[in-house]
Amino acid sequence: MTGLRVGVDIGGTFTDLCVLDETGVVAVGKVLTTHDEPARAVEEGLKRTLADAGLAARDVEQFVHGTTLVTNALIERKGARTALLATAGFRDGLEMRREHRYELYDLLIELPAPLVPRHLRFDVPERILADGTVHTGLDEGYVARLGRELDARGIDAVAICFLHAFTNPAHERRAAEVLKEVAPRLRVALSSEVVPEIREFERASTTVANVYVQDLTERYLRDLERRLHEAGVRPSPHIMLSNGGIATVDTAARYPIRILESGPAGGALAASAIGAAAGVEDLLAFDMGGTTAKLCMISGGAPLVTHEFEVDRKYRLLPGSGLPVKVPVTDMIEIGVGGGSIARIDTLGLLTVGPDSAGSEPGPVCYGRGGTEPTVTDADLVLGYLDPGYFLGGGMTLDAEGAREAIRSKIAEPLGVSVEEAAWGIHTSVNEDMANAARVHAVERGKDPAKLPMFTFGGAGPVHGVGVARALGAPEVVAPPAAGVLSAAGFLTAPLAFDFVRSARSAVLDLSWEQVDALFAEMEAEGAELLEKSGVDSVTHRRIAEMRYSGQGYEIRVPVEQGNWPESLIGAFTETYRTLYRRTGPDVAIEVLNWRVVSSGPAPEVTLKLAGAEVEGDARKGSRPAYFPAEGGFVDTAVFDRYRLKPGDRVDGPAIVEERESTVVVPPGARCVVGEDASLAVTV
Repeated sequence: MTGLRVGVDIGGTFTDLCVLDETGVVAVGKVLTTHDEPARAVEEGLKRTLADAGLAARDVEQFVHGTTLVTNALIERKGARTALLATAGFRDGLEMRREHRYELYDLLIELPAPLVPRHLRFDVPERILADGTVHTGLDEGYVARLGRELDARGIDAVAICFLHAFTNPAHERRAAEVLKEVAPRLRVALSSEVVPEIREFERASTTVANVYVQDLTERYLRDLERRLHEAGVRPSPHIMLSNGGIATVDTAARYPIRILESGPAGGALAASAIGAAAGVEDLLAFDMGGTTAKLCMISGGAPLVTHEFEVDRKYRLLPGSGLPVKVPVTDMIEIGVGGGSIARIDTLGLLTVGPDSAGSEPGPVCYGRGGTEPTVTDADLVLGYLDPGYFLGGGMTLDAEGAREAIRSKIAEPLGVSVEEAAWGIHTSVNEDMANAARVHAVERGKDPAKLPMFTFGGAGPVHGVGVARALGAPEVVAPPAAGVLSAAGFLTAPLAFDFVRSARSAVLDLSWEQVDALFAEMEAEGAELLEKSGVDSVTHRRIAEMRYSGQGYEIRVPVEQGNWPESLIGAFTETYRTLYRRTGPDVAIEVLNWRVVSSGPAPEVTLKLAGAEVEGDARKGSRPAYFPAEGGFVDTAVFDRYRLKPGDRVDGPAIVEERESTVVVPPGARCVVGEDASLAVTV
């Protein structure tokens, strides 16, 4: 491509935009998210960003978009009225879950309510056995009567999840045909299409979630298409998937559950691309925005991917407390601390921060939009880390006195400390929360965070990056170019891709390569057809097996290479298991549960450097007091313009480096060096 590429990421507080051409990043933008009409912020931000840079919408050749729309709809329960059709006797599986208590001794344990209430879950007479044979035929008359009644009562969507449909989908498909005949208005999702793999509860939960948000997602995507077309953008947008690939609007509208974590995936992709260009393949990506902070392990030059994810967790760090969604997502941990996270004194008289956020409406107190609760951004402003006249490059003036007064009345006076000490308490509390989460996330994946550089981005990430790194013991913090909008930039590094799965549980030694190859060939044919319809000429396929020792409850993902069957697969499993757990398992049979194929087009060639960003003149803008308690309090701190720094320049702390969308804080004792791509590497 020789034209412009645009990436747009809608977050809880800001909508970020990044524009690239063949030379690198040529324009960035950040506008407040419009929650009532998310596409409006995209349209307005795009027009403003292109106009400020002297660029034309007609020159845009690629537009990639990521959004939190699906996640928010599930958390806020703003989807369609949905019914569930299950095999007779199994309608309550959605609410019984796995009968697992994620907090064993909590007598008041709270679980997220199912998306489908019990009076809309129905037992359908039918039964298919585990081997795919039909035990009880489908009662088509029952399905027809039920479809008419659901339609008459205003139900909008139906999820069909029959027992063992991943082995034999005939009953699900026929039920969908009957519903279409009697109630064509209903949206219908089949578990055998959305997530055709073993584990009944997770399969039902995912299928329900997919159809629950399908209408909302499709209406939003069509509105986005219309607005972009009216703005002069010719190509149809591509949508970021949670696993790090991109898809067409049609595919995203059909499988909206696949874009659940689309925004965070972009930041991880960008961090891995910039790290790989610098020769760093293992790192920790840290993204802190206005509402949440995300941490992701990059291993071997690529983000880790998982197929176990939960939405709407009642306890943010406890697996099992949310709605399970079984789709491929970038493996990261997300915690409710961001620039807009609200600080308060709890019932025990202790300072706590988050997980609730002021968002963009009304936003932190310093935004001057009606916010009254002190937030992390208010604390960072009081500490001198942010310039009230240069926020968003001067596009928004911050109210420093308002922030100071909110912290004084709500935090400092109740604790009996100064305003600065209260602000520092908010700042460091957030740093410790993120470091604790990062430590757990890394160790669970067999990594030592103290040995990994940390790439930090997002609007608030560079402000807190060194503090988090010091709490972790990490050796270096890197703030990449366009750090404030890096997720949007990362979208433009992703290829068109989709993944497929088939469940076929068997001991490895009982399988033949012919059986396995037939499964892979079927999935690869689906992938090739889907991507070719999207205009991809060259499609590659990556084969994966999900394996475990017989008797274990969960499996691990193992790459599959053809040849020397089955020894090569057993060897790959043993090596992967040892990497994760530092030992091999018991002397028992090894089995495969699922076979996966990731089909993808060629990765785009992009340059994530600031194109023509260097500005002549002295990089030092001046100085201002910034709070560093180890130095006794406020210290006169040099302030630098990032766009005037050149490769090889060195900045010793204490210092602050400002750009339009983010600010890098270099504390006393740290050193910052500018890289060839304009990255800022801070040695901790």
